[in-house]
Amino acid sequence: MPTPATSPIAAGQPSLAARRPSVSVELLVDALEPPWRFDTVRFDTYIPDPNHPSQAEAVTRLAAFAAGVGRRAADGKGPRRWFARKPAAPTGPLGVYLDGGYGVGKTHLLASVWHAAPVPSHRKAFCTFVELTNLVGALGFQETVRVLGDYRLLCIDEFELDDPGDTVLVSSLLSKLVTAGVSLAATSNTLPGKLGEGRFASADFLREIQGLSAHFQPLRIDGEDYRHRGLPEAPPPYADEVVTKTAQTTAGATLDHFPHLLGHLSQIHPSRYGRLIEGVELVCLTGVEPVPDQSTALRLVVLADRLYDAEVPVVASGVPFDQLFGDEMLNGGYRKKYFRAISRLTALARDAKGTGG
Repeated sequence: MPTPATSPIAAGQPSLAARRPSVSVELLVDALEPPWRFDTVRFDTYIPDPNHPSQAEAVTRLAAFAAGVGRRAADGKGPRRWFARKPAAPTGPLGVYLDGGYGVGKTHLLASVWHAAPVPSHRKAFCTFVELTNLVGALGFQETVRVLGDYRLLCIDEFELDDPGDTVLVSSLLSKLVTAGVSLAATSNTLPGKLGEGRFASADFLREIQGLSAHFQPLRIDGEDYRHRGLPEAPPPYADEVVTKTAQTTAGATLDHFPHLLGHLSQIHPSRYGRLIEGVELVCLTGVEPVPDQSTALRLVVLADRLYDAEVPVVASGVPFDQLFGDEMLNGGYRKKYFRAISRLTALARDAKGTGG
């Protein structure tokens, strides 16, 4: 765990390390909707890559899945009229699992499912796997079952299989929710350059979800990372002086020395990282260096996810983002998370191009 050292950032300069956000249980529940970045996405705004037919097929199948959300919950509930014909229950699994590589638009499609589902927004939930486990930690298992059991749809982005405890916990939770008639949709990543191994990622998911296997339709989505498709390379790191000046002259910018920020993250629960960056327009980092250990790296992954969701560009000095994680990490059990973080931080650095200097 990094020790929060004295920050070289001048006093008075807004910084993330000066923030100590708090998040109530009510806010955790109210936040169960797609991130702002995906607020306006729909199936018809998804542009399938013609070189990968599975993308267009995914849109068609997911639109049909979304249209069926809530039907099972309506069956057999509420007042019945004599001689009324009971509606036919939807056939097939109540859940769908989107299996694919980085940047093929899985989150876009998952958010589109949420938007298209014909139930009120307060009856459908959208969260990441980490946010779901945080919710269970805050509410307790039984209360989470009670709260989410009233929803008709639960979308889980970035379903993780690298923590057996969390996987078993969420597996038990989803079993309860399926029994309550909640439709499920989830996504997960496969490694870049190994998309042909996606079948194994899908099989792993279904095996870990043990009793829920029959409730999920695996849906493969192939393609290139759209975040870098046909786009220029991210700018190289800037000099410390440039980053500092950019922060001082940009409204809504924060400025942090990277090692000091990593130490600060160790003192805040990851469920609060979204509030940590609330209202921030630009994140400026000096002295970016390879992360020293796995715990620190995993916290950085969560921060990268929240920055990406909020579309907060990043200007940085030090090493390029593709050097944040060492070979041991990139070949280890959490490699999927690290590759995702690199992809997202690189995209945010590109978004900030022209801001620095």
